[in-house]
Amino acid sequence: MVATECKVHKLVSDVAALSAGKVLFVRYVDRSKYDGQKGWFLPDDYLSYEEHPREGARRILREQAGIEADVNTLNHIESFAGGPGGAWHIIFHYKVDLPNAARPSLGPNVEDAKWFPVTRLPPRKEFAHEGWGIDVLREILRT
Repeated sequence: MVATECKVHKLVSDVAALSAGKVLFVRYVDRSKYDGQKGWFLPDDYLSYEEHPREGARRILREQAGIEADVNTLNHIESFAGGPGGAWHIIFHYKVDLPNAARPSLGPNVEDAKWFPVTRLPPRKEFAHEGWGIDVLREILRT
């Protein structure tokens, strides 16, 4: 079977990387697959064809921040329709606790990556999708 981009379904994994009360957020260079949104995101990406969401989360953290970690904790799954073309999105939200907040190594599409104290995040207006990353993080920390 040939792998092609699906225009109807968008399967995404993201990772809340946590360490010593801090969380990692990234900003992207090419924002076209992020609905053109600028601002902070949890590291995320579309899943590759037949890629398991957990393996996708590991890949995302490695490719975007240079962090190798066993990302095994699926916190929750989100499902919604919207964005360009009205595609159905299924987002697998993962959480990983790291022993230290190592300096991220920026991947090719990452403009910036920073660790923020979870109690002192940037203002909501500095996040993509009206602060969606903050909402996801709050849900992850709540459970």
